[in-house]
Amino acid sequence: MSSDRILIARIGAPHGVRGEVRVKPYGDDPLSFTDYGPLETLDGKRRFEVISARVQKSVVVTRFKGVDDRNAAEALNGLDLYVERDALPELDDEDEFYHTDLLGLEAAAPSGERLGEIVALPDFGAGTLVEIRPGAGPTFYVAFTRECVPKIDLENGRVVVILPEETESPKEGEAEADGDQAEGGAEGSERA
Repeated sequence: MSSDRILIARIGAPHGVRGEVRVKPYGDDPLSFTDYGPLETLDGKRRFEVISARVQKSVVVTRFKGVDDRNAAEALNGLDLYVERDALPELDDEDEFYHTDLLGLEAAAPSGERLGEIVALPDFGAGTLVEIRPGAGPTFYVAFTRECVPKIDLENGRVVVILPEETESPKEGEAEADGDQAEGGAEGSERA
């Protein structure tokens, strides 16, 4: 489910007193959000031009044009930054996908049985996972590999998922739904 604007980064806390902020990028290359020209809020009413950016641990310390002191930087904390979908490069490999394209797709067993909906593609350090929310009950995870996710059909909005034997997936309607919707971004993943 693609949209015209893609979440590419989130502004965090200020860094120092000269207007720099910590930015959490959503992408394989932490500096890639600086390549697309001015970044915008979801409604397009505010635009941010990157003046400088440097990687520092898990964030990118960034200076935006017109943000010159700590107070101005603090006012940006938590702001999501977007780019137009057309600004992102086309993916060359058929096994590479933008997370935002997979969010909301139906996850189904090879038999056709509906398992739920893809709500996130987190990476906790051991590789990308597919988080699936059944119609009811808690979400569950499968590895984003060819073995567990052998078919992705973007046109029809469906992903085939083979559950590992040790995974006990809740069936549709078994338990009460819980959990928060995850955010999609420009981060790309390649199936292992």
